[in-house]
Amino acid sequence: MALARSEKTPQRFYSMSAQICRERNDYYDMFKRVQKGDLDITPWIIWFVGCLERAIQGSESVIGVVFAKRRFWERLAGVSLNERECMMLNKLLDGFTGKLTTAKWASIAKCSHDTALRDIHDLMNKQILVADHAGGRSTSYALRIGI
Repeated sequence: MALARSEKTPQRFYSMSAQICRERNDYYDMFKRVQKGDLDITPWIIWFVGCLERAIQGSESVIGVVFAKRRFWERLAGVSLNERECMMLNKLLDGFTGKLTTAKWASIAKCSHDTALRDIHDLMNKQILVADHAGGRSTSYALRIGI
């Protein structure tokens, strides 16, 4: 809290609480060691500053993703897309895990298989999505590199 107040701004581009939560076990171990030790808090300060550094480094990657997403949408500024397409593109940009198939599109977008296929073909025609090489019923789709 003292660190946050010292910056004299309400904006934060990193989260110490989220980083401490990720390192919860180390946090409690360090806390116990310092409490049971000889009152030398140097190890605690070293751990805390390292945690702060990791929080800032983590925010750099998050900000990188945000900027990449912004550039993606800037490049598509004049392209007409429906709500399902925008939602699914955002899911892909946010790190969709697994392979995107027509069935998954239909399930996530809560639409019919035919509607999902129309959306996918629309994005392929606009050179936003590409199909994998497998083809057939196991065809999956991904964002075209460089868009």
